[in-house]
Amino acid sequence: MKILAPSILAGNHANLIESLRVAEEDGRKWIHLDIMDGHFVPNLSFGPQTVADLRQESKLFFDVHLMMDQPDRYIDSFIQAGSDLISIHLEPNFDHQAVFERISRAGVKAGLAINPDTPIDGLIPYFDSVDLILLMTVHPGFGGQNFIQSVLEKARKIDQIRKNSSHSFYLQVDGGVGLENVADCLQAGIDVFVAGTAYYNCKGPERLAFAEAVGEEI
Repeated sequence: MKILAPSILAGNHANLIESLRVAEEDGRKWIHLDIMDGHFVPNLSFGPQTVADLRQESKLFFDVHLMMDQPDRYIDSFIQAGSDLISIHLEPNFDHQAVFERISRAGVKAGLAINPDTPIDGLIPYFDSVDLILLMTVHPGFGGQNFIQSVLEKARKIDQIRKNSSHSFYLQVDGGVGLENVADCLQAGIDVFVAGTAYYNCKGPERLAFAEAVGEEI
């Protein structure tokens, strides 16, 4: 299954509910929520209260990406806010396995993310513990950046490991994703395409064409 997950970070911050409605009316199934703490990345975005308020307005699958130094301190808050999937980053130093177990016990799906310069070796021990692997295709913190093509080599390696094993996690890319690189992402084994600027800055027919290129069933 292929999924186009609009990143609400690129939506209208004065009316995030309107941005949810755009995704719903287009037939999207997922919405991506980037949570930035101003430490792990040089920007701030939303907190659990925003997620909880949006949850009251939508039945979309909430794909919550914690770009935080200490996500273990806030996991319960984001679970209670109504997240359907919570991705944490490999790079910070905390007990990742314990966090995955907390997420799973709550009936929420777990994801693990890495930045463009991080090798995939550290991901491999967690392949049995996660439902999604997220590869950042820009350096996180700000939208509108150019897609880093070299990250797709990591995707191909992870996809090959997945094919040669019993692992069944989704493989996701986030950052600079647009129509111009969808075909390369599909060839690399990507399942979930997070798109912010390329989604919200175009008109309805163009957004639908984007979904068709990804191969998402509408």
